[in-house]
Amino acid sequence: MAKTRIGNQIPTKSIFLPSKKSDYKKAIEYYRRTGRKEQTWQENLLKHLFARNSDNLWTHTKYGYSLPRRNGKNEVVAIRELYGLFSGEKGLHTAHRTTTSHAAFERLLKFLNDMGFVEKEDYKALRQFGLEKIEMIKEYTGIICFRTRSAKGGLGEGFDYLIIDEAQEYTDDQESALKYVVTDSKNPQSIFCGTPPTAVSGGTVFTKMRNKVLEGGLKNTAWAEWSVDEMSDMYDKELWYRCNPSLGIIFTERSVEDEIGSDEIDFNIQRLGLWLKYNQKSAISEKDWERLKVNGLPRLKGKLFAGIKYGKNGINVALSIAVKTLSDRIFVEVIDCQNIRNGNMWIIDFLKKADIDKVIIDGASGQNILTGDMREYGIKISPILPSVRQIIVANSKFEQGIFQESILHNNQPSLTAVATNCEKRLIGTQGGFGYKSQFEDMEIALLDSVILAHYLASEKKKKSRQKVSY
Repeated sequence: MAKTRIGNQIPTKSIFLPSKKSDYKKAIEYYRRTGRKEQTWQENLLKHLFARNSDNLWTHTKYGYSLPRRNGKNEVVAIRELYGLFSGEKGLHTAHRTTTSHAAFERLLKFLNDMGFVEKEDYKALRQFGLEKIEMIKEYTGIICFRTRSAKGGLGEGFDYLIIDEAQEYTDDQESALKYVVTDSKNPQSIFCGTPPTAVSGGTVFTKMRNKVLEGGLKNTAWAEWSVDEMSDMYDKELWYRCNPSLGIIFTERSVEDEIGSDEIDFNIQRLGLWLKYNQKSAISEKDWERLKVNGLPRLKGKLFAGIKYGKNGINVALSIAVKTLSDRIFVEVIDCQNIRNGNMWIIDFLKKADIDKVIIDGASGQNILTGDMREYGIKISPILPSVRQIIVANSKFEQGIFQESILHNNQPSLTAVATNCEKRLIGTQGGFGYKSQFEDMEIALLDSVILAHYLASEKKKKSRQKVSY
């Protein structure tokens, strides 16, 4: 019988501080008494989670980890909480949703019952929804409380360790309210677990923590994740196994196949652990846009990519171009934005004279007419009429380009005004986003046409090069 293939048990990215001893074996011993068996990847995380320094304190006072959904990441937290109950610690488990914190409470109760402990004899349980609590009695003295996070203020009591469940939703305000609850502990620890944020996730703390620790900018902090570095093929089974340690154990290839839909970005985030390079709560800031400005025309290579956007109100149409630079970045520029009443000849003239590789046209009010005009005037390029999925990918790639500083522009006043005065709008039901202007007198089609042109340039096949893996 063929051996069942299982997912990669080693994080694709990790930062752990060196340590000579760890309490993980004791924690696993407690866990196995519930009748369960840890997975190898969970054991690997636990080794570092329970690592101690020369002063017998936790090596990592902050510990963050991220996995795609349904991999069993909360089991690691539950093992930490079980250990805390038997070692006399006082813990606080917080979550974004009350249902999540309640499920964590029920999970830990099940562990205790499966170990043979009896409620009211060995432990007390407060079951009030949103205010759950487990307190050991007799020989053990550990306590764990379960709460839904709030920005209104911290709790009036102190704890030894803090769990930030659904960490992708952890906001700055909530952090201000909660980060001091472990300050008084002689051996504090804060644990963050979650998935990469989507465009509609409210939190920023988890992302900032990840960025800082991977840059080496945080002390006493550990990080582990299973992820891809960029948008990847949804059908690549090798990536499924690389990014999902519990594939073949908790769920199967067939389960993943059933998850594949039209939303490529959502699949990359939820199943491949992709961290999109954008700030979920803000649109394009002046500071971010300013960093991309060039004073002169950069050295260009290759043909132009043209993006054309017919405005939603049916009044204007914008044409922009994007082109690769020798530094392998993408230079973008608006050619013009005119009233639709002026017709399409100005667009046709440009497309005929310029050295164009590809053209993409969006906007139901004019894309079919322009396609016909291109054919009539002998332009042999077949334009791309993007799907909703492609529009979502285009917007995501553009924002990634901004934050990765892979985009260049020459500070055209009209484009700068629109780009730095826009906000996000939802597209579809799976976390996709686009942009809308914050002011009625600013035409968002300017920015949309740039995004379309950038999308074509970013999709241009690159020569293969050595990839550094973590």
